[in-house]
Amino acid sequence: MTQRMRSWLFAPGDSEKKMTKAIASEADIALLDLEDSVTPANKPSARQMVADTLKACDDASRVWVRINPLDTHDAILDLTAVVPGRPGGVLLPKVEGAAHLTQAHHYLTALEVAHGVAVGSTRIAAIITETPGAMFAAGQYAEDYPGRERLVGLSWGAEDLSSALGAREQRGPDGEYAHVYEMARSLCLLASVNAGVMPLETVQPEFRDLEALEQRAKRCRAAGFRGMLAIHPAQIGPINAAFTPSAEEIAHARAVVRAFADNPGAGTIAIDGAMLDRPHLTLAQRLLAEAGVEA
Repeated sequence: MTQRMRSWLFAPGDSEKKMTKAIASEADIALLDLEDSVTPANKPSARQMVADTLKACDDASRVWVRINPLDTHDAILDLTAVVPGRPGGVLLPKVEGAAHLTQAHHYLTALEVAHGVAVGSTRIAAIITETPGAMFAAGQYAEDYPGRERLVGLSWGAEDLSSALGAREQRGPDGEYAHVYEMARSLCLLASVNAGVMPLETVQPEFRDLEALEQRAKRCRAAGFRGMLAIHPAQIGPINAAFTPSAEEIAHARAVVRAFADNPGAGTIAIDGAMLDRPHLTLAQRLLAEAGVEA
């Protein structure tokens, strides 16, 4: 069965308590963080704590690690520490194109060989909108490059981008992102679908407002996103629910698939008073595949 990746829960790598809580949570992916949530002074100890946490897991396939940016010395130190623990994958921050994925791929391959880890088993997700230059590389992830097969998802972020732009605000009075950040979100979605990998919505910092989170997650799924990053365990329930097809959606998708199967020469089918064409069949098939159910 394909591993679910609806919810990705960050936990600071310098907090054993929070890492343990994330791994024990209902999050599909527990994401141990060595980047933004850890101060420079704490990075060496956090690196060791994350390595120890991975080694203590009976199965670390759903435990991922966000490392530091690849243009820092911390990145290779992070990978050297965590690969022996066989994490499910690594989240790369501040990625600026396919060359960064190839760089990470070569690091991972060397470390997998050195530690007896199956080559290629450490997967990659990347945050691709955190610098202005990264925006112009969004089309590269679908190209043929070394390490392409490791890539499973792309996400976006507003905080580092706003810092790079010198912007004092990311959102307007209505709480919605300003145009440049909506563009970043759209580029992430388009780049992900173009590359055939999961588009992942960024975090919602207001972790106590679960109603707003639920509505946002539903809107993102409706737009095409397949999962979402989280910063607090309380966010996992609403995210999992929003990115799980309902019984009604599954029933409708099955009805669409059956209708086209019963009429193989038809270009359009009428169901419940609506005229559906072949793109609706594709959407129905995709929903059933994501839900892991038979048509």
